[in-house]
Amino acid sequence: MIETSGVIEREQGNGFYMVTLDKPEGHQCLCRAAGKLTKFRIKLLAGDKVTVEISPYDLTRGRITYRERNMGAPRSGGGHRPGGRRR
Repeated sequence: MIETSGVIEREQGNGFYMVTLDKPEGHQCLCRAAGKLTKFRIKLLAGDKVTVEISPYDLTRGRITYRERNMGAPRSGGGHRPGGRRR
């Protein structure tokens, strides 16, 4: 597997995303989110920086394995409670 980074350009529907890769420069591939991302309900939006695995046999398809954290976004207290941590 080839592992590279890229940016999500748009959501194609049915769980697919069009990703523009950093290496090779400007190459686009159609990617799905890996099982762990869907299991833990990680949201993927256009503009997110992601890590992608690509098969050497088909360079037009891939799997998104990691979404980089947005350092500017505020963190909520935690869990499923809307108010944050219980005090």
